Amino acid sequence: MADARPTSRPMLATHALARHFGGLVAVRDVSIALHRGELHAVIGPNGAGKTTLVNMLSGEIRPTAGRIELDGREVAGEPAWRMTRAGVGRSFQRTNIFPTLPVLENVRLAVQAVSTAPVRPFHRGPSHQGLIDKAQATLQRVGLGGTADRLAGALSHGEQRQLEIAMTLAGDPKVLLLDEPLAGMGPEESERLTGLLQGLAREHAVLLIEHDMDFVFAVADWMTVMAEGTVLAEGKPSAIRANTAVQEAYLGGHA
Repeated sequence: MADARPTSRPMLATHALARHFGGLVAVRDVSIALHRGELHAVIGPNGAGKTTLVNMLSGEIRPTAGRIELDGREVAGEPAWRMTRAGVGRSFQRTNIFPTLPVLENVRLAVQAVSTAPVRPFHRGPSHQGLIDKAQATLQRVGLGGTADRLAGALSHGEQRQLEIAMTLAGDPKVLLLDEPLAGMGPEESERLTGLLQGLAREHAVLLIEHDMDFVFAVADWMTVMAEGTVLAEGKPSAIRANTAVQEAYLGGHA
């Protein structure tokens, strides 16, 4: 974990961000900053607004109020495809892959989706060699280099989560938004993915939503605690663990 928080301009920042669904206020007055080289965990009980926050950051839904800045540029309200091309990669709570296609084809299609080159879907001509090379390199990066020809649906659950991260990396994102990447994993798979996420955090700004508190406190550089749609506390894991309000609201009254 980092010894001190980066002092450079945040890669992604929100200012007084809010989202209303009719009379329901899902997120209100949330201001956070994500820095390159930092793994920033957002924790909180179910219904705290964590996924709604990520949906706004990724362009899935529009904020009701507030600002989102990506590398200093206002992007609030941009659609998801523009956010992806601008450098925001996102994984979901549920694995989001093409199970009947080979692993390499999953990543190649993800690379193609963010490419500006005029290509035809599922075309395998020589013009796609660059896409294939990039897909293979991305699989190597996440530790799936030996699975390129296997069907994605035949991978273990942990490998499928690694594949989804590879697809997220296809657009060379500056920011990674990872929504419960360890969900459903066993200890061995969790350990493997932990190493991958720590490596990615050195090269990207990473926002992590995760319910495994042992994992979060072990790997996070900075933490934001949400409750009832707003920020309850933020700081280093040691400060969050010692925060009385966090203990009472989320950690069950004890650290």
